[in-house]
Amino acid sequence: MKNPKIFLILIFVTFYSFAQTQSDQPILIDDAYNTEFIDQIIRIDSVWAGHPVNFSLYTYANRQYIAYYNAKRNIVVGQRNLDDSKFKLYTMLPTSRRNTAGTSTVLGWDSHNSLTMGIDKDSFIHLSGNMHAHPITYFKSTKPNDIFTLIQERKLVGRNEKRCTYPHFMLSKEGELLFHYRDGSSGNGNEIYNIYSCETKKWSRMLDVPLTDGQRKMNAYQTEPTVMKDGWYHVYWVWRDTPDCSTNHDLSYIKSPDLKHWFDAFGNKVKLPATLSKKSLIVDPIPVNGGIINLAAILCLDENNNPVFVYHKFDTTGNTQLFIAHIVDNKWVYKQITDWDYRWYFSGKGSIDVEISINDFRQSAYGNYEVDYWHVKYGNGTILLNEEFENIGNFVKPVSIISEIRLEGNFPGLHIMTINDEGKSNENDTRYMLKWETLDRNRDQARPKPWPNPSQLYLYKLRKTR
Repeated sequence: MKNPKIFLILIFVTFYSFAQTQSDQPILIDDAYNTEFIDQIIRIDSVWAGHPVNFSLYTYANRQYIAYYNAKRNIVVGQRNLDDSKFKLYTMLPTSRRNTAGTSTVLGWDSHNSLTMGIDKDSFIHLSGNMHAHPITYFKSTKPNDIFTLIQERKLVGRNEKRCTYPHFMLSKEGELLFHYRDGSSGNGNEIYNIYSCETKKWSRMLDVPLTDGQRKMNAYQTEPTVMKDGWYHVYWVWRDTPDCSTNHDLSYIKSPDLKHWFDAFGNKVKLPATLSKKSLIVDPIPVNGGIINLAAILCLDENNNPVFVYHKFDTTGNTQLFIAHIVDNKWVYKQITDWDYRWYFSGKGSIDVEISINDFRQSAYGNYEVDYWHVKYGNGTILLNEEFENIGNFVKPVSIISEIRLEGNFPGLHIMTINDEGKSNENDTRYMLKWETLDRNRDQARPKPWPNPSQLYLYKLRKTR
């Protein structure tokens, strides 16, 4: 058959009508023409494998930059041209928190201490990370496109920079470099947004007030503003009352056309900061101990650009289920889309291992919706929803090439870690990711020896099959 897309549509029509009468049967979609293959693998370095922490990969024009923790847990940065077969690496000077006013370039045991990079409009490189309620740890290159000239700067704006967590760089629609982080601690913190000026070479506050404010009673675990198909920025979060992750509650949402003027899901203007008292921002008033973990929801826009959420919480019997929240007649409506016989109960402090994850939520080319998930008991799956967001069956899809990558290490408990590109490749149908191996999280506490040997860090170049 010469046109695989036509073949795909024929299969979909056949099985979709079957699913309406027997929704417990899987729907088979042959989308092999849209799968990926490994085009290139580059060995980079040996890295720490005692616990997971996120590295950073940033593709910019024809260059690529990385930041990671090596086998000795020191921050290493690197760069290459995309046609180079290896990275040029630089190990940053090891520094301790005691000698540098609370900042450090050496990783401890905290899985929160991720690394993040950004590049401004003049091609200067910015790096931040290795902080969990620590003073701001930030570096900027003194030359454009040169990661080897990174120099530490002790402040950005100069206030609300003593207890920083979850740093991340992002670009606005206009290409302005933004930097956001949590100021404070779990259960007592605000989300701070700064904007960088290439003219003055300085940072300033993007907003006069925090985007979300827990009013010293809670903090918001929120997504960063993301531009979706309507051209607006969308942000959502759950509130948490204490460092105990079981105290998450109240899935909430806000949107903006320009990061200055903000609105609720119904188009009403919202005065910042967003607080729990602004009830129109609440998507689902899930209570404390209601079964939602931070950042466990995914947003999709329907055909009218209204927000639709998939997330997990406890059902009436106490099991953990996936739910949909969407707007009908100017109010939120909730639908349970799974019937799992399993309860994921999480509690306590520190980084925890995930037992249920929602990997993607999107509208298919046929007007229906797909929810990809992973479940510790039921494995990977994709749920098909109709236009009313009702479960009408499951997809059986080709196995991802990522799942075919095998462990190299034999230390008990090792698993594969991958990180996607924070930048963007100019090559069509191409994406990059980092891959290494590590033990699971340990609640941010030191593990007794023996520890696994360092694992190999790789760069994977993936292409779509046409």
